[in-house]
Amino acid sequence: MPLTLTQKIALAHTDSVSASPGDYIQIRPRHVMTHDNTASVLSKFRSLGRRQIHDRAQPVIALDHDIQNQSPENLGSYARIESFARENELAFFPAGTGIGHQIMIERGFAAPGSLVVASDSHANMYGAVGCLGTPIVRTDAAAIWATGTTWWRVPPIARVHLTGRLAPGITGKDVILALCGILNRDQVLNHAVEFAGEGIASLSMPDRLSISNMSTEWGALSALFPVDAITINYLRDRGHLFTESDCPRADADARYAVTIELDLGQVPSLITGPNDVKLVSAARELESRRIRINKAYILSCVNARYEDLAQAAAELAGERVASHVELYIAAASASEQQRAEADGTWQSLLDAGAIALPSGCGPCIGLGQGIAQAGDVAISATNRNYRGRMGHRDAQVYLASPAAVAASAREGFITAPASSPRRTSLPQAVCIQTASLASESSTELVEGFQSTLSGRSILLARNDISTDAIYAGKWTYRNDLTREQMASVAFENEGPRFQMTARPGDILIAGHNFGTGSSREQAATALQAFGIRAVIAASISATYERNALNNGMLLLESPALASHLLLAGAEAFGVGPALTIDFAQSVIRVGDRTFAFSPLGPVAQRLILSGGIEAQLRGAESISPALAEVSR
Repeated sequence: MPLTLTQKIALAHTDSVSASPGDYIQIRPRHVMTHDNTASVLSKFRSLGRRQIHDRAQPVIALDHDIQNQSPENLGSYARIESFARENELAFFPAGTGIGHQIMIERGFAAPGSLVVASDSHANMYGAVGCLGTPIVRTDAAAIWATGTTWWRVPPIARVHLTGRLAPGITGKDVILALCGILNRDQVLNHAVEFAGEGIASLSMPDRLSISNMSTEWGALSALFPVDAITINYLRDRGHLFTESDCPRADADARYAVTIELDLGQVPSLITGPNDVKLVSAARELESRRIRINKAYILSCVNARYEDLAQAAAELAGERVASHVELYIAAASASEQQRAEADGTWQSLLDAGAIALPSGCGPCIGLGQGIAQAGDVAISATNRNYRGRMGHRDAQVYLASPAAVAASAREGFITAPASSPRRTSLPQAVCIQTASLASESSTELVEGFQSTLSGRSILLARNDISTDAIYAGKWTYRNDLTREQMASVAFENEGPRFQMTARPGDILIAGHNFGTGSSREQAATALQAFGIRAVIAASISATYERNALNNGMLLLESPALASHLLLAGAEAFGVGPALTIDFAQSVIRVGDRTFAFSPLGPVAQRLILSGGIEAQLRGAESISPALAEVSR
């Protein structure tokens, strides 16, 4: 059977003989990266009754998210993480070394042809160097520490065929903003994406890193580029030796669930927002509106490498940031900052008025100096602008390339880079959906699983509800919060109505792509703690689903029910009708009407029935017995 690149790499990291879309397989990743969330992973690891890491070569720990926080609590957490890493001889990178994903690339942990996971949603970035990078969640990381393995459902696979070459002043960031904004309704949701076509040869490694990284916001689970001379030279410059013959390639006649075609030559400088990754406009079109900004950011794992900083410096050469604008910069790693310092790029940014922050995530996740405040209008080279993501829920944030951010900071309003074409039309993309290749799930109920569930519905008539919306970033590393406190801040970034209206026992109904964004586990467990019995959505982010199932929380997909109950423009968290879920028949009854949902197979049933994967693993000698149950 012809195989995609995703399937070939997956098969090299499992004992399974098949890796067809829909298969549940037991994977043994080459590495698992954790960051500040290592504290929670460590707690879970110890709750499993484990004290010894199964394979010390697998974990990589990089402290990068809340590094500006000098509180005794945070410094104590960092010290405990470092002590654990030293005691177990694990790869460890302290605060200030850089963002974990950049470290995984430049230190060679993400190698071509390997499978590497991270308890962070931007693990997709590893695909730029031909490594199958995909996000897992904290519970999975603990399981990998304990057993070396975890479960993975092979996703449907999409092929993106790139033609042409980028115009001057256009970057990979513009390409992924185009894909997010043009193909913005589930076309690649929960898919593994593979890039192909002659257009790839014109993309630099920084372009590819940006595209792979932000494929997460597009909805993908991974984003692989084939290994070519550009990849090999990039890795060789960093001391990692590979040849193209070392790396697998997709079979020429491999089958894909979705095929997309994009002409790179049509891509202009693009801006998305405000507060919406998928609301895209040509920068030249927004330029005419003179949208005044007061904050700008060039940082994060998507766009803070040397090349990004150099592009920004070129826009600001000999000029200064507008007097009413604060421009914040932070390199993706200490190594990238050193490169920028060596040739004067870093100093030129400082001379233009930029404010330097330590290498780390910081404002990207709404932590530390410079975060967005109420009333701020900001433009950022980061990867997310969900409401409240970068600070206050009443700030407005746009996303753009580093050059566009620098140009906007100079002018004081949103504008395009000086060198970019004066194009105002959006590019066109062709998307061909083929028949689903995923295997069907059984509707037979496992022993002990309930046959029906009834409850009042709470309606959230919105698509792309992010984990930032469900559980704000400022609470993410507050490990001292009780379950009651977690419940009390659920949907804080959406205002007070959820807390005023919802009650324990309710069933939440939402639109497409529920749970998009960060892999933070509390976005699922906070709703559990509140007492939400189930979430039913038109479609659900696979990473959010993974968090929910690993904690025994019920999720269902029913586009028909969502379409019936949710009215566009309706007030968020309105009370809906009572409904009954029939698991054996895979239908939801509302009055005298029934609506189908994707069958809840035995994998999900066993996780829900047991209370999650931790309960299955606790006391087991390896993950195999648990996965034997999960994988049947």
